Amino acid sequence: MVTTTLPPPPRKTANPAPVRTANSVRRTSSIDVSWPDGVDGDRLFIGRVRDLRTPAGGGSGEVCGEAWMEAMLREDKSIASIKAKPEPDNLQNLVNERAGGHLRVVLRDALPELLERGDPLYLVLDDLSGTALVSAFAWSQWLPDWTEHIRKTMSDEEFSNLMQQRVNVCWGLQEGNSGVSASGPNRSVADADAGELRNPQDREGWHDFPENEGPGFRRARRIDVSRDPADGLIRVDSAFQDSAKRKDGGRIAIHEYNLRVTVDPDTLEILELQPEARILPFSECPGAIHNTQRLVGSSIADIRYEVLANLRGPEGCTHLNDALRALAEVPRLVGYL
Repeated sequence: MVTTTLPPPPRKTANPAPVRTANSVRRTSSIDVSWPDGVDGDRLFIGRVRDLRTPAGGGSGEVCGEAWMEAMLREDKSIASIKAKPEPDNLQNLVNERAGGHLRVVLRDALPELLERGDPLYLVLDDLSGTALVSAFAWSQWLPDWTEHIRKTMSDEEFSNLMQQRVNVCWGLQEGNSGVSASGPNRSVADADAGELRNPQDREGWHDFPENEGPGFRRARRIDVSRDPADGLIRVDSAFQDSAKRKDGGRIAIHEYNLRVTVDPDTLEILELQPEARILPFSECPGAIHNTQRLVGSSIADIRYEVLANLRGPEGCTHLNDALRALAEVPRLVGYL
């Protein structure tokens, strides 16, 4: 039974990003979501990715790779239109596909070369599914009756089925947890300030973000890769955050994880993995980090498949899994060093 004695969920951001270190590579990626035609209209997704190498002497970085994506998604999360720069062959095969777990299978089949080489564009295409799932939360900061609005679009049976489908989807939503209890505590994230991604001492450390009026959602990632001069091991410092705009111009974070990883440069074996839960919606959510140790010893190049095999459903956290899966990009970034 859920009680009010549960500890509060984590609510402290790690932002801003650290200042880039000498002889390192940083990949930053973002998907910004807006509603040009209002709450019931199609959603606009703008994705940006940039790989920036910082030289051994520090200072200004060199762009090693970048990509841009824009997609319109219908209410049912199907893709109405999509374009990208650079635009790969078969990108238009994604039109009318629905942003969900199945989309990742379509991506693998339609654009295998992007997946194999850790192309910057692949990361934001892969993130369409997770972003489509969470982004509607942005309206909760602009419409005081947003929950009621969503509820009125469903019959009692549809709403009951939706709530039942949440049970055991992930670690935090296991049966009996506060996230699937109507009276559960700690349901609000209104106090979880997202902070500023960009460090004022390193303005170049993040790419530019698109601007939009009204409600907005953002999924942001940062992956820093360097080689330790003392032992030659690869060190990875990664951050993942979902956030929404507030009316006052600030941002509320919904999910935030940091990851620190040590990798063998020759075998790409994960030697050490340290996840850190920074902002999560429910008290039970941080417990998901313990199962991540199952990934130690596997190849970071295979981590997308290892996460699926080892952290499925209530064995993992949906958003932590998303943070972990992007570590498959590390071999591409090591190649820039």
